[in-house]
Amino acid sequence: MKPADLVRPEILALSAYHVAEAEGMVKLDAMENPYRLPEHLARELAARLARVEINRYPNPAAPRLRARLAETMQIPSDCEIVLGNGSDDLIQIITFTLARPGAVMLTPEPTFVVYRMNANLAGMRFVGVPLRPSLELDLEATLAAIRAEQPALVFLAYPNNPTGVLYDEEQVAEIIRAAPGLVVLDEAYHVYARRSFLPRIAEFENLAVMRTVSKMSLAGLRLGYLVARPEWTVQFNKVRQVYNVNVLTQAAAEFALEHFDVLEEQAEQVLAERPGVGEALAALPGTTVYPSQANFFLVRVPDADRAYQSLRAQGVLVRNFNGAHPMLANCLRVTVGTPEENRILITAMREALT
Repeated sequence: MKPADLVRPEILALSAYHVAEAEGMVKLDAMENPYRLPEHLARELAARLARVEINRYPNPAAPRLRARLAETMQIPSDCEIVLGNGSDDLIQIITFTLARPGAVMLTPEPTFVVYRMNANLAGMRFVGVPLRPSLELDLEATLAAIRAEQPALVFLAYPNNPTGVLYDEEQVAEIIRAAPGLVVLDEAYHVYARRSFLPRIAEFENLAVMRTVSKMSLAGLRLGYLVARPEWTVQFNKVRQVYNVNVLTQAAAEFALEHFDVLEEQAEQVLAERPGVGEALAALPGTTVYPSQANFFLVRVPDADRAYQSLRAQGVLVRNFNGAHPMLANCLRVTVGTPEENRILITAMREALT
C-alpha cells in the first residue's frame, strides 16, 4: 500500500509549512528581531551553556525558567505557565487538548495559518470569520459566528499576523465574554504593541495568553509560554511532550531574561524605525500599507509575485501572501530591520515596482 492509501485525507490535502532559503539574503520575511546579543553577553552565554549537562534530560517543569518568566513578565500569581517549543508547539497542545468529536475552532481570517493547520491535524472543525476590508475585526460577524457555532476554542492574534492590526481592546473583551469555550490571545508581538491582556486575565475564566520570546532576538531558542488558570494548565500538561523544552533552550532563555533590559532596548530600536519604514513604503508607487502595531508591515502592491521575485533577485527576502487568502491578494509582508536593512529594502522595493 502507498502513502495515499494510508494517510488521512485531510493530511494529504495539506501543504507543508514552507520556509524560504535565506542564506546570503537581507532577511525580512519572518518578523525576527534583527539584532544579535551584544558581544560581551554572547561570550557570557557561551560560558553558561558550556556548563549545561547535555548528557541529562531537561527538567520538564523548568522551575527556574518559569520563575524568571513570572518575575520578568509580571505574570499574576494565581496563574500557571506552560512552556512550549515555540508558539507552534503550544498551539498544537491546546488544539489537541480540546479536540473532542465535533468541536469547533473559530478565528478571524486572514490570520496565522498554523491555527487552521492544527485544527485539521486534530480533527476539529475550523470556522474562519472574515475580517473587514480594512482588515479590522468584524465584531458583529464574529459574535454571530460564536452564537451559531459554539466554539470550544477561539484563537485571536493580538496584534494579528500577517496584517499587523491590533484589535480594539473592548471588542476583544466582548468576544471573550461571549465565547462558551477557551479564548487564546496570541500576543507574539506584545513587545512591539505594548498592549496585553495579562493584567486582565483574572477577569475571565476562559482566557489564556500565549507569548513567545522569538520576537525579542531569541527566535532560534524556540521558546513559547502560555499563561492560564491552573484548571486549564493541568490539562495542557497532560498533552505536552514531556521533554519539549531542551536544556540549552532553558539555560539560554534564563540568561537572556536576566538581561531583559537589553532585549527591550533592541525592541525600542525596531520601534524607532517602524514609522519611517511605513512612510517610505507608502510613498512608493501603487502601494497600500496597512497600519501595524507589530514589527512588520503588510503591503499591497500591483503585482506581488513579480515584486517578490524582483526583491529576491536583489537579495531581499520578504513574505509573499498572494494566493494565501482572497483578502491578501497581491500582498507582501516585510519585517522592520536595522536602518541599513530598511534602506536596502526601500531601494529594492522601488526598483521592484518600476
